[in-house]
Amino acid sequence: MSIRRKVRSVEVIFRDLEQKIEAFKQDTQIHCVAGCGFCCKKPDIEATVIEFLPLAFHYFLNDKAEERLAYLKNNPQSVCHLFHEGSVPGAGFCTLYPYRGVICRLFGFSARKDKYDNPEYSTCRKIKETMPEKYIDAYLAVKSGLKIPLMTDYYQRLNHVDFELARKMYPVNIAIQKAIEVVLFYYTYRRFRTISAKKSQNKGTMPNPGFSQDLISDPQ
Repeated sequence: MSIRRKVRSVEVIFRDLEQKIEAFKQDTQIHCVAGCGFCCKKPDIEATVIEFLPLAFHYFLNDKAEERLAYLKNNPQSVCHLFHEGSVPGAGFCTLYPYRGVICRLFGFSARKDKYDNPEYSTCRKIKETMPEKYIDAYLAVKSGLKIPLMTDYYQRLNHVDFELARKMYPVNIAIQKAIEVVLFYYTYRRFRTISAKKSQNKGTMPNPGFSQDLISDPQ
């Protein structure tokens, strides 16, 4: 499967996950605290290579892959390099939000299985502290059958896209680095033609996830 097709497949998973998270938010009225970067600042976040393939491909389309790869290699850090810390302590945001990984999307709005194989809502400390009543209501609703994304389901779907790139978790910056390396290696000896990536870049707009199908052509 070509890089383009893998990226498209991951983007399909992203869109499906976003729809289910949005439905869960509407049902529970739970949402992230505005301007909070608490989860992004965790130094022990791990991710798979495959979930950052769209980000790596975005860098490649915009001639930034080698630059970002060099930066990651020369500036090792535990906090995700996409995170920009705000002027207020504890605040911040993702600089490439549409290309964040599955782990970033799941955090706060997903469930894991308990010892009886039943879904158990798992969220962040900030949500528990700022919305305690809504959290308890959501926790009980999930126990009673409210639909919520399951972490294992989405990582299994990533496994079906590319088992080798999905089978192992790495510190988040290492996962991003390896994703960039995969894209660069793939196109080392393959013809690549950009159709409109530069046009989007010159307009100063960031394409939405799913944009790759309209921007490039490469070998199957």
